[in-house]
Amino acid sequence: MSSEHITLTAGDAEVDVLPGNGGRVGGLRVGGTELLRQGERFGCFPMVPWCGRIRDGRFLDGARVRQMPLNAPPHAIHGTARDGAWKVARVADGEAVITYDLVEPWPYPGRVTHVVALTPDSLSLTMSVETYEDSFPAQIGWHPWFNRNLGGEGAEDVRLDFTPAWQEERGDDHLPTGNRIEPLPGPWDDCFGMPDGVDVTLTWPGQLELKVSSREEWVVVYDEQEAAVCVEPQTGPPNGLNTLPRLVTPLEPLEATTVWSWRRL
Repeated sequence: MSSEHITLTAGDAEVDVLPGNGGRVGGLRVGGTELLRQGERFGCFPMVPWCGRIRDGRFLDGARVRQMPLNAPPHAIHGTARDGAWKVARVADGEAVITYDLVEPWPYPGRVTHVVALTPDSLSLTMSVETYEDSFPAQIGWHPWFNRNLGGEGAEDVRLDFTPAWQEERGDDHLPTGNRIEPLPGPWDDCFGMPDGVDVTLTWPGQLELKVSSREEWVVVYDEQEAAVCVEPQTGPPNGLNTLPRLVTPLEPLEATTVWSWRRL
């Protein structure tokens, strides 16, 4: 099993972990049916050390302005770790642990650890960011591309069900304005607040129900593309390095978990 491709199996579930391609989950099959959109940019990639867009690629660290590359002009998007090669720390029964050392263009040294754990009816993803030197603001999130349609005769498109407390109002620049509004109908490229924890159910009628949960209270839902829908639990809203920074310190890493659990219909 190469360090570029790890496959974990539990019951009739299989998950592919691709350390060399941004530490992403490359595929998740249940009973042989692929749930994630295939392709080197898809699957489910870790968003770290930030999620979504940073306005103009700039954030404040104390009095210092930090500039990130504008990979989604005029903004910077989805962190740096998805562009790097991760290292394999260990692979055990149903579990893979991979790590990524934060490097330029991110200005602070630190390490990200991603634990991927599979059971016959769930996938658990846990990420942590730690530093041994300077404290810095960071975010953690996941960006899965779930197939809108799982195929098969008469297969229906996925249905999304969730009850957010609010929606972050989105400005023309695609960033939250700071106002919280009543949730609007889709299609969405929007951030929602779920203060009791992320809880989103995807149902492929007659095939599978999958629940995305997390103790975090932010989720971005993106369903503007035909092939896939994205349900992205994260530790803060887009532009959160500026508006709601979470500090990683030598004493306190930042850690988050999302669990996907499923059942056949």
